[in-house]
Amino acid sequence: MGLETKPLVTLHEKASYDLADFPVPTGREEEWRFTPLSRLKGLHDGSAVSDGTDKVELVLPEGIGAELVGRDDPRVGKAGKPADRVAAQAFASFEKATVLTVPREAVVAEPIRIDVHGEGGTLFTHLVVDVKPMAEVVVVVTHTGTGVRAGNVEFLVGDGAKVTFVALQDSDRDAVHLAQHTVLVGRDATFKSILVTLGGDVVRLSPRVGYAGRGGDAELVGLYFADTGQHLEHRLLVDHSVPDCRSNVIYKGGLQGEGAHTVWIGDVIIRAEATGTDTYELNRNLLLTDGARADSVPNLEILTGEITGAGHASASGRLDDEHLFYLQARGIPESEARRLVVHGFFNELIQRIDVPEIQERVLAAVEAELTR
Repeated sequence: MGLETKPLVTLHEKASYDLADFPVPTGREEEWRFTPLSRLKGLHDGSAVSDGTDKVELVLPEGIGAELVGRDDPRVGKAGKPADRVAAQAFASFEKATVLTVPREAVVAEPIRIDVHGEGGTLFTHLVVDVKPMAEVVVVVTHTGTGVRAGNVEFLVGDGAKVTFVALQDSDRDAVHLAQHTVLVGRDATFKSILVTLGGDVVRLSPRVGYAGRGGDAELVGLYFADTGQHLEHRLLVDHSVPDCRSNVIYKGGLQGEGAHTVWIGDVIIRAEATGTDTYELNRNLLLTDGARADSVPNLEILTGEITGAGHASASGRLDDEHLFYLQARGIPESEARRLVVHGFFNELIQRIDVPEIQERVLAAVEAELTR
């Protein structure tokens, strides 16, 4: 675990719709130094060929619009630009984007559900969720199956809207999945992201949040559990460029097994014009066995002194022997004591999942990990 600083403005302003603006990474670049490029199946160097298939089940509550559009649609790319080579490759390579529209002032009682089951091969995808002003909606996306996937997900959160986005990565152990999630939060709007990453061989997710008006509020929550050989990476950027906005980030991860590797990069920038900003980011990692590695790098760049609050924290460590001893001293077997401590570690995040069946699925997945 390490704490570092770097010029966030430079990283942010590298974003581009043009693939040619991103050299093929070598692994020496700051944004790629943790990622196992040899396991990306050509997503990073242009050698991957779009030849895959997905089985997609889309469940739309009444009143929600769905369209397939080309890249010339004005809503595509509106939330923000691709920020790395793979996101730009996905933007350049998708055939049709799916655009979901939530009407103005609609309060959607049931979640929008998108279940994606990979059936092999390589695919590039693009999803736009356009939430009109004053609407309220929950969007749940689950990834299962196999294959190599790179995509962009965009959220346009209208003024006064409230959006919860739940994304579950539970693919087979040979799957590769890289995605950029780009969010533009309107005036007095609220966006909550819950990312749960359990499956896959290599998963790299890049949530990026920007603000389009005062009073925007973003909460980014993440839970991940890496087993032997898995590489799970989350790279976040919250760009405060508008006054009086808020962000709160909390990610927790568990690791067990030889070669289990997690990476969490949390970048927050408060620009000179973003007075009144209130932001905090937290990352915690629990290493359950030898041979696992957690890299955690929170970065905070503040370009104005007129803020409400800003801070960050990061820690990675093993199970607390005192906690285990306390439980064992009361007659609880060691295996059960370990299970209780890990459940306690994750419980805060699991309780924040607003969809009961996803909450139950995550609880069952954590339980399964602990019985391996």
